[in-house]
Amino acid sequence: MAEAATNLPVKKSTAPAKAEEWTPFESLRREIDRLFDDWRLPSRVLGFEVPRASRAVWQVAPAMDLVEKNDAYEITAELPGLDEKDVEIKLSNHTLTIAGEKSEEKEEKQKDYYLSERRYGSFQRSFRVPEGVDADKIDANFTKGVLTVKLPKTTEAKAEKTIAVKAA
Repeated sequence: MAEAATNLPVKKSTAPAKAEEWTPFESLRREIDRLFDDWRLPSRVLGFEVPRASRAVWQVAPAMDLVEKNDAYEITAELPGLDEKDVEIKLSNHTLTIAGEKSEEKEEKQKDYYLSERRYGSFQRSFRVPEGVDADKIDANFTKGVLTVKLPKTTEAKAEKTIAVKAA
């Protein structure tokens, strides 16, 4: 037999409805999101041109460090879970592109359950290589999940000249 419907009392507010309720935490969250969305990297770092990117791009691409040394530029990237066969580096038209792809499949069968997981992901970062890099001697090493790309400077780029300062 079906139960009889029960009417519950509904309390109606006498205050006028607002299109948007003000809450302090929601306002704070919007401000923080705006700050991070507006945040941009400088367009040039150590002579490398870095493309402008929003926060969403950095979530899928690994962070990379650019360091200028006396005889070379060095790019390092932490790529956990990848092997050297999963990473590809190309140099074309003064642009160095580092790309990688990870795919992982896990399957587990037990008496009580069956587990199947698949994870896929890829990234690509490109840098405009500054003048004075010897493109024929670029070297890349991959050790324990860390990629190191060395871009040696040409002899002219390594030359340093001291300018004497004269009193006026």
